[in-house]
Amino acid sequence: MGAVNSARAEEKIVTLGGKSGWPELESSAGVARGTGRFGYECLQLATNSRSVGSKTDLLIDFEGSVPEDLVGNYEVKDNAIVRSPKAKMGSGAGLSRGTKGIRLSGGEGSLFGTSGIAGSFLIEFWLNPSIAENGERVFSWRSSRTVSNSPMYQMISAGFYKNHLEWDFTNVFNGYDADNGNIKIASYSTIIPNVWTHHAISFDEDTGLLEYRINGRLEALKYVTSNGREVGGSVYMPILGVIADIDICPGYTGLIDDFRIQRSVHTQTAVDMRYDTYARDGGRFVTKPIMVSQDARLTKVDVSLSTPSQTSVLLYVRSGDNYFSWDEDEPEWIPVRNHASIDDIKGMYFQLAADLYPDGSGSVSPSVMQVDLHFKEVAAPLPPFKVTAEAGDGEITLSWSHSVDNLTGGYYIYYGDRPGEYLGAEALQGESPVDVGNVNKITFSGLKNGKIYYFAVAAYSNLDRRITGIRSVEVYARPMKK
Repeated sequence: MGAVNSARAEEKIVTLGGKSGWPELESSAGVARGTGRFGYECLQLATNSRSVGSKTDLLIDFEGSVPEDLVGNYEVKDNAIVRSPKAKMGSGAGLSRGTKGIRLSGGEGSLFGTSGIAGSFLIEFWLNPSIAENGERVFSWRSSRTVSNSPMYQMISAGFYKNHLEWDFTNVFNGYDADNGNIKIASYSTIIPNVWTHHAISFDEDTGLLEYRINGRLEALKYVTSNGREVGGSVYMPILGVIADIDICPGYTGLIDDFRIQRSVHTQTAVDMRYDTYARDGGRFVTKPIMVSQDARLTKVDVSLSTPSQTSVLLYVRSGDNYFSWDEDEPEWIPVRNHASIDDIKGMYFQLAADLYPDGSGSVSPSVMQVDLHFKEVAAPLPPFKVTAEAGDGEITLSWSHSVDNLTGGYYIYYGDRPGEYLGAEALQGESPVDVGNVNKITFSGLKNGKIYYFAVAAYSNLDRRITGIRSVEVYARPMKK
């Protein structure tokens, strides 16, 4: 019997992705949607974009149609920057045309929305200038504070000077009076137009270290301490005076992406200061559980993918009859190889997961265009070819020919008082459908004389009662006294 059933198993395929897209995803981390072969949507690694953390003071990622602070600390008061698809991270960047950029007003508690000691901070962004000539300004904050009953001008700015980006801190660090309170810290590297570079200026309140990095490499540093060294001197703390707006790209021509301010320097760690296009620990996506049929057996997974040199895609599947009890680890994920035969994975539901890994430099991503899940579905038994209904007094006797195949384990009888609606519940044999076992005749009693009843018969599998075939043709009868 088992061999016969196996022979009747039907080969079927469920396709994910391709021209239908990817609506079947349950979750994804570090994965984004891109454009794959033939213009269809594919899944690939997300770029290593900056994100909001507990110490994030401001983040503008330029993904939306208009720039906004994702943290909610700053309000955009004026904006002349437009979104560009030529992004370094994510799918959007800001395009500044050199006249004015974004003006933001900081709320209470934000770095530039609060007067007093600022503490540690980090300002970072990606830059792709069209020109790097003198006068191009990327950042500006101008204010004043009162010292000994006299106003003192303050400024933090970043602008180009001889193809280098130079930061200027004027009267920001309390007690620092060398060079009239002015600290200039400039890049050692020449900034090349039309090339993306990451810029990060940070101050550590514990050591007094003010340092500037490009693409993670140290460009310049200065200890803002009483002796100009790391140890042995006191730190001159930054103190911000009257609350004033900040300007991003007030006089800059080119692209900018992922502008972020942190209220700490913890992002100087090796993990957070990565500048790879793709995170080297990769990404993962998981499909929703896909319902097939009872006792279906997965035979193969065919994945259309692109894996450039050093990249990789690892595949996993799991299965079961009731996905409502599943969690992240149970049932167990089973690794499978693309295009290889699969044994011993069966159930009513299948679920697929994939881990995507970039190359060693984090510059190239694999992509998944389409997934075909091949499985064998146990064939449902055929319905009876002939069904008859004979009326009696408060009863109707049904008889039918046995199903012509040998997959049948029994029969369900569907009944009701409207054509095609089998919602009956008044027969003494029970509510529709009634499992009558492997017989070919039964009398339904407890019915109302003069009322018409409709019936259909369906066979169920000898492997599992839940595997039910299509219903037979409908018959009807009207009980009556004779």
